[in-house]
Amino acid sequence: MKEIVIDAAALPKLNVPAYQLAIDEAALSMAEAGEIGTTFRTWELSSPTVILGRSSKIELETDREFCRRRGIGIYRRCSGGAAIVAGPGCLMYNVIVSLDEHPEAAKIDRAHQLVMSRVLEAVKKQLPVARKQGICDLTEGDRKFSGNALRISRRHLLYHGTLLYDVDLEVLQRCLAFAPRQPDYRDGRDHGAFVTNVPLDPTLLRKDLAGEFGVDGQIDARDLIPAADKLIEQRYGREAWHTRH
Repeated sequence: MKEIVIDAAALPKLNVPAYQLAIDEAALSMAEAGEIGTTFRTWELSSPTVILGRSSKIELETDREFCRRRGIGIYRRCSGGAAIVAGPGCLMYNVIVSLDEHPEAAKIDRAHQLVMSRVLEAVKKQLPVARKQGICDLTEGDRKFSGNALRISRRHLLYHGTLLYDVDLEVLQRCLAFAPRQPDYRDGRDHGAFVTNVPLDPTLLRKDLAGEFGVDGQIDARDLIPAADKLIEQRYGREAWHTRH
């Protein structure tokens, strides 16, 4: 597995949330086409940003008026799951897994197990009390600090998620409406009582995640730009994509 390395200073447009989402899908489409192999990457946005799941209903899952007043962008990713808030203090990760190498991951429950076992082991190096709850959440003391989503293609799995270490929880709570789907362990709690930051050093976490996924080389993100540009034109650069539900 190769790590996608992004020099945002050399490629300023990669600081735009739409481009980060496009890079995720570009890695999947290029792996499907045989242009690159399996990949891993981490990234972080410079300002609070709402990211909807592929089928999320924007009016049900977000407070659009609050986001408008605060200048917080709302975007849509290509994978499932509910809306999240990313930004400073929220480490994002993405892995592309070959189904030829891991055919069991074609089943959703096994895909969660395959990836989340590795993410949990990386986190436990700094936070031994962390555990997995629900379908694919990571928690500390029944409070969630990691949510995850996936998309399964013909020959590859895209799996990505969040790891909260210093995100603005007040903004997170204001951006999101009450979650439409909830794990049993949430017990009806609102976002403020349910979500938390945990004491993780993001630099160490990136290193430990790469180790758990067996990263053994690098890919320059510039190799993915043509595919990302095409996806920006087709979807991520279009307001209709982000507000379609």
